[in-house]
Amino acid sequence: MDFKFTEEQEKLRKEVRSFLDDELKKGTFTTHCDAWMGGYSKEFSRKMGEKGWIGYCWPKEHHGQGKSYIDRLVITEELVRYGAPAASHWFADRQMGPSILKHGTKEQQDFFLPRIVKGELCFGIGMSEPEAGCDLASLRTKAVLDGDYYVINGQKVWTSGAQHIDYIYLVARTDQEAPKHKGISEFIIDMKIPGIDVRPLIDMTGGHHYNEVFFDNVRIPKTTLVGGLNKGFYQIAQQLDYERSGVERLMTNYPLLEDIVKYVKETDYHGQPLSKSVLARQSVADLFITFEAGRLLTYRVAWVLDQGKIPSTEAALAKAFSTSFEQQLAHTATQIPGLYGTLRQGSKGVPAAFRESPAESCIFSPAYTIQGGTNEILRNIIAGRGLGLPS
Repeated sequence: MDFKFTEEQEKLRKEVRSFLDDELKKGTFTTHCDAWMGGYSKEFSRKMGEKGWIGYCWPKEHHGQGKSYIDRLVITEELVRYGAPAASHWFADRQMGPSILKHGTKEQQDFFLPRIVKGELCFGIGMSEPEAGCDLASLRTKAVLDGDYYVINGQKVWTSGAQHIDYIYLVARTDQEAPKHKGISEFIIDMKIPGIDVRPLIDMTGGHHYNEVFFDNVRIPKTTLVGGLNKGFYQIAQQLDYERSGVERLMTNYPLLEDIVKYVKETDYHGQPLSKSVLARQSVADLFITFEAGRLLTYRVAWVLDQGKIPSTEAALAKAFSTSFEQQLAHTATQIPGLYGTLRQGSKGVPAAFRESPAESCIFSPAYTIQGGTNEILRNIIAGRGLGLPS
């Protein structure tokens, strides 16, 4: 297969790289791993909006550019490659916007979509709960109708960037008697409404990315309902394909991959370059081969979307493969420098080639195959939906 980009796509890639190079020189951001999840900068997102690069494949009548999913992937690939702080608009662009496009009312579309494409609104995702992660249909957060309002009570967990967001896209149970998959609805909730409490969850690296969000008699208008009442679970199933399948699942640690190559080229090992070590060369080669395979899987998902199909199996394949690669990359980055690779950033002896500590990426790496759907669940999807195997 001869896989090539169009001239327009190559031109777009160069334009994005030039923009990111300029922003790096201006000091707008510094390169970081995990920046698409944890790099919150509304200034950067507004600049992306000015370029027209948010909502890039949305219809023009809904403030998008009407481009393909592969075109959008070209942009997102470069953002993650550079470690740019795209988190302020990432979830809205990737997931919330397409959901509002498909299921939202005209009023919701008119209010949210133009603000999303301008990089003005920051969204969070209120799905997982303490006892409802992969089995999302077991969620317990309630939305009880009271006149023209719903009253929300419950708890969400692992909410990325909840300390920064303007709105949370909430999934709650609206029918307590229905089978668990059939009594769920979706809402868009303004985080300034009274009764919402955000509490930080500090991860093993000491970082604050995840949060718990508590809802105590939060009153929201009926107009915040997205899509059909009690149809939320089926709407979520489509959204998860967007969440799982992006190139960010492959390239979260891409700056670390570049640093490994730099370290191998620059390091003296018993009087000769480390790049001449067979073990080091094989390790780096294996990383790049695996990376290229994962990259093609993510482009396959975009291609399926451009055919107007739902990439359920393809998205599961891409995420399971890509997040396993992320772990492989993080572990290899600690092994090649030897004991120096186990030091935290700022410690004496961390190799100068590494912009961030390989150890911190390694410590965080168990999350990669959990967040957004565990590999076990994804393999079940591949087996059942993709291969037609019995459950």
